[in-house]
Amino acid sequence: MNFVDALGKACPMPVILAKKEIDAGNTAFVVAVDNEIAVENLKRLAENQGYLSNVETKEGNFHVTFTADGACIPVTSDKAEENKPANWALFVGKDFIGDGSVELGTSLMTMFFYTLSESNDVPRYILFMNGGVKLPVENEQVVEHLKTLQEKGSKILVCGTCLKFFQIADNLKIGTISNMYDIAEKMQAADKVITL
Repeated sequence: MNFVDALGKACPMPVILAKKEIDAGNTAFVVAVDNEIAVENLKRLAENQGYLSNVETKEGNFHVTFTADGACIPVTSDKAEENKPANWALFVGKDFIGDGSVELGTSLMTMFFYTLSESNDVPRYILFMNGGVKLPVENEQVVEHLKTLQEKGSKILVCGTCLKFFQIADNLKIGTISNMYDIAEKMQAADKVITL
């Protein structure tokens, strides 16, 4: 039985590591975590993926066991098909997620792009406008995640007017400088648009 050490790893790392085990076709494995939020997230993942879960407490930590029968093993698809971007777009209008704490929101944005870069369901287009254009310029971690997404087929368009407004046009690290017409066209052509 595979053992996944996710002790000390922040959300969503334990779930991503468990999902990798599932995607690899492993029918039994254990994920070690150190907090109850991670336990609940892992139990939810197990249920959503057709696995059974069992939780044991060991030395103040939690061991979440995933088990499945052969019928629950996901069929792995061809890598090229797996990484083909779906027809959806991600619109990013600011450099943080939510309201309340900009510091927390900035961290959440970075984790969102990491999680998205680990997914097989990547957007066809990632569209940055207004304060969102700061991400492919100033946030090194997000830039790295965007590189992964670009390798998986996502096209990254960044509003040129917005870059000029913030006086950062010369510092764009990834993506294509674009305009309102192109960005609006990509949004209209997408089956769905998710806005952050």
